[in-house]
Amino acid sequence: MTATPQPVPFDAGRWHWTAAEARIEDHLGRRSLYLKGGIATADGVRCANGWMEFDIAFTGARGFVGGAWRVLDAQNFEEFYLRPHQSGNPDANQYTPVFHGIRGWQLYHGKRYCVPVPYRFNAWIHVKILFAGAQAEIYVDDMEKPALFIDRLQRPVEPGGVGVSALDFAPAHFSDFSFVETDTPPIQGTPGAPETPAPGVVASWSVSDTFRESEIEGRLTLGPDDLAARRWTRLAVEPSGLANLARVQGIRERNDTVFARTTVRSSHEQVKRLDVGFSDRVRVYLNGRLLFRGDDTAFSRDYRFLGSIGYYDALYLPLREGENEILVAVTEDPRSLGGWGIQARVEDLAGLTLGD
Repeated sequence: MTATPQPVPFDAGRWHWTAAEARIEDHLGRRSLYLKGGIATADGVRCANGWMEFDIAFTGARGFVGGAWRVLDAQNFEEFYLRPHQSGNPDANQYTPVFHGIRGWQLYHGKRYCVPVPYRFNAWIHVKILFAGAQAEIYVDDMEKPALFIDRLQRPVEPGGVGVSALDFAPAHFSDFSFVETDTPPIQGTPGAPETPAPGVVASWSVSDTFRESEIEGRLTLGPDDLAARRWTRLAVEPSGLANLARVQGIRERNDTVFARTTVRSSHEQVKRLDVGFSDRVRVYLNGRLLFRGDDTAFSRDYRFLGSIGYYDALYLPLREGENEILVAVTEDPRSLGGWGIQARVEDLAGLTLGD
């Protein structure tokens, strides 16, 4: 291993990209990579820990452009991108894991994952991303003070590629890329106390294989025959209580929905409040009967509505004595791909045992 930065010029023939548009061209006095709608990675580089840095230039148009590391393929990697159109705002940028091609900006939001930074347009901005274990630290323009410390990266720690990314909106130009592979990058931040799920949080779900949302449209009840052919995977929630369903699988052939299943054992017949957060749409069934439908798809209410996940909805469960099955159909809108998740908690645990 070496702590000497290894430059990888974009015109050196050492890059591979999967993108709608990518080309080498002169921009602002430099040879650069023009990238839109995809990801570019340096050939022959695989590291688990280290850092990468590059210069980026963009206009103020709506875009999502930045860097990617621990890249397994074009569908699975860690990512930090800048939002030029949100310059100076609390969501001027975003850390997100990418699982099966699905980003998680609706699931991972707030000051742990993004930070206000003003940008210079039509000028080169330097970005440096350090990563080791479960932590990362981001510098944007100011190389003396980190802009963001990420205390819990969401993907597994494993070797992968490094590179740059630009979603299918406004493009960006990149230049002067280099990387260092080392287990001890100079990260300044330190993790806080470990986060633990609050009492009453559903700790794990059984997640089905995917199917089309239209298959359950208008279904007020579901029986054993509706679930008999489904294949199930157990998914433990993150410390926040979130189950990122994209960890299990992606969307293929318009199959945009899964069931997430858990059980509640009640000592007697009673009604309990269940708080839920979801992205993007849900139908909640209790013992086969539809109780609730919710839609938090981005921009579904107005142009400012982002659909960020949170415990913003509640329903009341008429529980019978003994075991009760909660079945949640969760749909990820293919037009947004901003996060496929579910979280739930019971307000009062008296007389209840949660399980899956």
